[in-house]
Amino acid sequence: MTVTETATKTPERPAHRDGNVLRWLGAYTASMIGDSVYYMALAWAAARSGSATQAGLVLAVGSIPRALLMLGGGVLADRIGPRRVVIGSDAARCLVVLGLAGALLVTSPAVWMLIAVALVFGVVDALFLPAVGALPPRITAAGQLARVQGLRGLASRAANVVGGPLGGVAVAGGGPTLAFAAAGVLFALSLPLLLSLRISPLPTRETAEPSGTAWHDLADGLRHIRRHPVLGPLMLTVALSELGFAGPLNLGLILLARERGWGASGMGWIVAAFGIGAGASALLLAVRGRVPRAGLVMCLTVLFGAVAIAALAYMPSVGLAVAVAVCIGLFAGLGGSLCGALTQTVTDPAYLGRVTSVSTLFTHAIAPLGFPVTGAAVAAWGTGPVFVVSAAVCAAGATAGLAFTRLRRAELPR
Repeated sequence: MTVTETATKTPERPAHRDGNVLRWLGAYTASMIGDSVYYMALAWAAARSGSATQAGLVLAVGSIPRALLMLGGGVLADRIGPRRVVIGSDAARCLVVLGLAGALLVTSPAVWMLIAVALVFGVVDALFLPAVGALPPRITAAGQLARVQGLRGLASRAANVVGGPLGGVAVAGGGPTLAFAAAGVLFALSLPLLLSLRISPLPTRETAEPSGTAWHDLADGLRHIRRHPVLGPLMLTVALSELGFAGPLNLGLILLARERGWGASGMGWIVAAFGIGAGASALLLAVRGRVPRAGLVMCLTVLFGAVAIAALAYMPSVGLAVAVAVCIGLFAGLGGSLCGALTQTVTDPAYLGRVTSVSTLFTHAIAPLGFPVTGAAVAAWGTGPVFVVSAAVCAAGATAGLAFTRLRRAELPR
């Protein structure tokens, strides 16, 4: 019996009216806001405690364990369950950040201290991200997964809007000490909500091999992706589209605004427009709950987003760039949410943590490694050609997805 068949036999409560989903959403939102406040405090403390090079090192060092341990986080989520991993991750972040806030009451922040905390956060992120992505199928029916992805997208956007100003107010009012303490409290708020979740056991399709060592489990998960008619092409689409999106929408946008003389305010409007588009796509999924022909729509939205990325570099004014950025956010947000819902729908439950860790590895670890390449390429050829090449990489991912019939015809449960 498949996950879809099981779900259709169980009356479904819409995700936005399901107290279990809303408790998960509250915990996730608190955790994400805590992340934003933490990074604000870390950046401020690093800038005040060392040179510019040392501050950059503090902010970058957390990416190392995140990249190295992400796949292991997926193995752990499948072995002991994603809720336990998420609870342990938030508890660890709470204790570490509150401990740092306490230490800063009696001493000034040292660079080595901040590096140590950043490394701990990198390890925790490597465990948290795959587990939090594997949790939704255990708290709601399969037919609600697209709606849950929309709610998650809205929560992420809200966390970005609230977290930055909240961190700034805390730093202004009490320095990094108060900001770290606020982040710790937010992580603590997520714990009772997570502990109160009702977790439903997922049926297995009995394709998983008996559990052995962690390395065996990881290799088994990678084989599952490679052999699956939908997951293999889906991960290829994720990898290429993230590599194409990441550079232009992060470092590339800063360099574009500087090249065109739009300044920080112009860049701010473009970033806000992207957020509005992504928020609109998340709201669409949260309200609608299902998109017909999800595989085809996902690939097409990635393709349209790629065209918009290439166009962004040639907009002659901030106003037009803002309009294009709304389109990029809309297409990228919808494509990403549909990708997440499809991944959770078609994956054998026994492999969900490991599959999620692979997609998360591309989005949070590997894609950012291309930032130095983006910077060097813009310095050599300018923003226009670099944006076009990045868009071509992204379009290649969409085209690859369209070339696979099973992915193109993939559907979400009704």
